[in-house]
This record gives sequence, C-alpha cells and structure tokens, in this order.
Amino acid sequence: MNATVCRWGILGTANIARKNWQGIRRANNCALTGVASRSLERSSQFVADCQAHVPFPAVPRCYGSYEELLRSDDIDAVYIPLPTGIRKPWIIRAAEAGKHVLVEKPVGVNADEVREILAACQRNRVQFMDGVMFMHSGRMRGLRATLDDLQSVGTIKRISSEFTFGAGPEFFAENIRTTSDLEPLGCLGDLGWYNIRFTLWVMGWKLPHRVRAQMLADHQRPGSPDSVPIDFSAELSFSGGVSATFYCSFISQIQQWANIAGAQGSVTLSDFVLPWHGSELAWEVNQPVFHLRGCDFNMERHIRRCAVREYSNSHTDSQESMMFATFAELVRSGNPDPFWGQIALDTQRVTDACLASAHADGRWIDL
Repeated sequence: MNATVCRWGILGTANIARKNWQGIRRANNCALTGVASRSLERSSQFVADCQAHVPFPAVPRCYGSYEELLRSDDIDAVYIPLPTGIRKPWIIRAAEAGKHVLVEKPVGVNADEVREILAACQRNRVQFMDGVMFMHSGRMRGLRATLDDLQSVGTIKRISSEFTFGAGPEFFAENIRTTSDLEPLGCLGDLGWYNIRFTLWVMGWKLPHRVRAQMLADHQRPGSPDSVPIDFSAELSFSGGVSATFYCSFISQIQQWANIAGAQGSVTLSDFVLPWHGSELAWEVNQPVFHLRGCDFNMERHIRRCAVREYSNSHTDSQESMMFATFAELVRSGNPDPFWGQIALDTQRVTDACLASAHADGRWIDL
C-alpha cells in the first residue's frame, strides 16, 4: 500500500468507467495504475480515449485479461463495472488477491450473492463499497440537517421518488441492461437501486417491514434467456406509519426527483441522482399555508431554497471524486468499514423483495 495514494485498477471498460476514470483522476489521494479488458486491444483503446480527455501524468498500463491485472503488485484497489450477472466471481477473486473492491450496482443478482461477496471481503480484510455516488455528496449532509431540525419537515410520513430515462429502440435491441443473463434486474437494478438507497438513507437505514410492487412492463430481447423489468413501481411500508413509493423506468423520459413529506412541510430534490450541471446542488423546503377569507381560498407557497457549493461533476469536490477519495481514506486507514457492505446488502434485500412481489402479482412481501 502506497502511504500517499490509493493505487487503482479498473476491471472492465463499460461506459460508466469513463466517468469514474475522471473520478479517480480528480481525487487527490488516488492514482490509476491499470485497466483490464477481455482483450489488450479493448483496454488500449479505452485508455487512449480517456487519456486524451482526462490525462494522468503516468499513462495507466493496459491488460488483456482481468487475471493479469489482479496479479499486479502495484494495485491496491479495483473498480469493477462488469455486468451484474458475471460480477460475483471477479469480486471474490479480487478480494482473494488482496484488492479492495468498489463495484457498480446492483451488487449482485440477489442477496445471497451479496452475502458471499461480503464474506469474501471480510475474510481477506479488504474494503467493500458499491458505486452510489450521491452518498458522497455534501448535499446529503445539508439535507440531513434540514430533516433533523424538526421544523422544516417535522415527523417524516412519506418518501416518494422517480428515476427514469426514455430509451430508444437501439437500447432495447442491444444494451446489456435488457438481457437477463447479464442484468437480470433490468430497470429495478439499474435505476431502482438509487430510489431504494435514498429511501433507506432518509429512514436512517431502518428497513421496511413489508413491500409490494408491480411489473408495469418487461422486455425480452432476442437472445435473452428471460425478460427483465423495464417499467416498475413499488410501495414500502415502515413501522411508525411511514410509507414510501418509487417508480423506475426505461420507458418514461428523464426524471430523477425525490420528495420527503412530513407533519410540518416537505423537501424536494429535482436531481437526487445526477445533479443538474453547474456549481451548486440544491433542495427546496416547502411549507404552504392555506388561508380562507370569506370567498377567497388562498393557497400560499412558502418555499425556501437551500444549496451547497459543489460541482455537479468533473471536479475535485464532485460526488464521483469524493466517492473515490472516501474509499481511498478507508483503504489507507487499514481498517475496513463494514457499514458500506451492510447498506449494500440491505438495498439488495429490499430490491429482491420488490421483485418477488412483482412476480407474485403485487402481494405484500415481508422482510
């Protein structure tokens, strides 16, 4: 382990890895040592493309196999954006090679896979984390302060969120997110993971006691063993009378809003996953007042805008850079933090229950 920086390898050349190439570059306690793909040609092209846009002082090495990268002595941690269906064995191999592991989401096909992954990381004393970038944004600290002030929102009663994008015909014909052997959870794993994670964060990591969900639409592309969810909604019920709902979709056009409603008011984020482009991240507190004066029925808006100074992306303080910086500090500490693995497992458990309910015609599933 380098005392100054965490030295990274990237296992796979998916598009999201381009964003995280930059995240590693902008994190001041990280360096990228190597990139592996299934062929040297693919990794070389990926490195050339990314290096031309966001160059590292030393060009990362290219590997023609994942095994070769994992054998490298000058890599401390690996970022793994491989498809969910084939990811588990590579996470376990990475852990057994002594590499700390940051992976894309959903973490596994189901919670049993995640338990195997976490057990391997624990045995080998390596840090584990999933790539939910918004968890590392300064906005989350500001939003938590708003929720905890007991005046802006008060007692939380309802959490709602939507994360969607309208995909075209090419996506449904070719993208791996529509084939069940690679991404069996479809939009639920790709998008709904963020809805569920945000809900659990709001609830202080308390799990719902039951969920129910609807498969509004699914899709089976040619060559896929089974169909995958492409339009999905769910309801989560928590103890204490708190409820939550979310909707995720590959069909509806782009939405990524979240609303937290309580006894005193509500909070809304219009961009809870991918911040709108700019240099600040905002949320709104809404405490409307209804006045009845004779024949006048006045519904008054009382909105307070809150924000933190933080770049949306491509900067040292953007959420993807802070994710890698936070991970690197955990690695450098020498004491893996089990919190990150636990919240990944909890997110997977809720995801599994939602899918089970959808396959059971929307009946309630107990956790």
